Amino acid sequence: MLERRALRDLIETALRRSRCVALLGPRQCGKTTLAREIAATHQAAIFDLEDPDDDARLQNAKLVLARQTGLVVLDEIQRRPDLLPILRVLLDRVPLPARFLTLGSASPELMRGASESLAGRVEFIQMSGFTLDEVGTETLLPLWMRGGFPLSYLAADDAASAAWRRGFIQTFVERDLRMLGFDLVPVMTRRFLGMLAHLHGQRWNGSDIASSLQFARPTVQRYLDLLTGAYVVRQLPPWHENAGKRIVKSAKVYLRDSGLLHELLGVNSLDTLEAHPKLGASWEGFAIEQILAHNDERNAYHWGTHGGAELDLMLVMGGRRLGFEFKYSSSPSSTRSMQIALADLRLDHLYVVCPIAAAFPISERITALPLAEAARDWTAAS
Repeated sequence: MLERRALRDLIETALRRSRCVALLGPRQCGKTTLAREIAATHQAAIFDLEDPDDDARLQNAKLVLARQTGLVVLDEIQRRPDLLPILRVLLDRVPLPARFLTLGSASPELMRGASESLAGRVEFIQMSGFTLDEVGTETLLPLWMRGGFPLSYLAADDAASAAWRRGFIQTFVERDLRMLGFDLVPVMTRRFLGMLAHLHGQRWNGSDIASSLQFARPTVQRYLDLLTGAYVVRQLPPWHENAGKRIVKSAKVYLRDSGLLHELLGVNSLDTLEAHPKLGASWEGFAIEQILAHNDERNAYHWGTHGGAELDLMLVMGGRRLGFEFKYSSSPSSTRSMQIALADLRLDHLYVVCPIAAAFPISERITALPLAEAARDWTAAS
């Protein structure tokens, strides 16, 4: 396994200042491995809520947890939302005998009011699969092709990686989603995921999907929101501003892991990917995830007009606006759409993120940038 030192340091810092830290991310992204490393250094008690024995130990949860001291790890907390009110009581004790590290593969919104139950007591940290800075820039292409799930990325070969992803999708469809309230039969769920793969990088049109599946539009939107809450789909919201033009108001949808996207598209090699019509969209989604791994996703938007001008990603931080376009090209150039985005959005700078070795200027306010340089914290960018 690769060492994830930066993420571990982030969690350790959060544990020193917060009574409870919630580590959130998709299943199989490495949360348990990282938490057990931290637990070992703290001699922490661990309760795996997928383990029937640990679940049975917590039938009298308040009595058991109240006598713990130091650090307590609760893995797969979404399986026991009834523990959240108990945690609220335990975290309000003075003095505080124990701090808690909870791991979950569902967002607080899906956990029946986790944010409300633990408001002011919990610090949330979001985790993904491996990122480019963790695996090294020299392995960009394997990371893009296989995705960031550790067992997919670290597989012995591409065939083994693809087999793992097929198994993950099957388990996710048949077990995990149903636990989160996804009431479609597996074959329909697979069909829905396949549709999302082909919509990857496009604006969401719930009416078209609803018509294809013969469901009501609110039902399809609920399924999309459940997948978003399970950290499998990203809905990138539109930027709204009166710029004197008709602005696109639909979110763009992406499958967050490029490896899962490729498996759903039937792409099994880089050669196949480079000949696939979703090549550019795949690069765009992969690059966006690498950038947002280092930046607050609440500051991220896409922008488009009904006249055809668009911007793939805009980060808005402290009054500054940075634009990002994603091109799978070694020689990108300025376009009319970029110029319109610079002017209408009053961007401080626009970066074209592409598979190149070194940055170079395209124009005064447009720069071509390697993904390794784009995938960083842009808060202090000059």
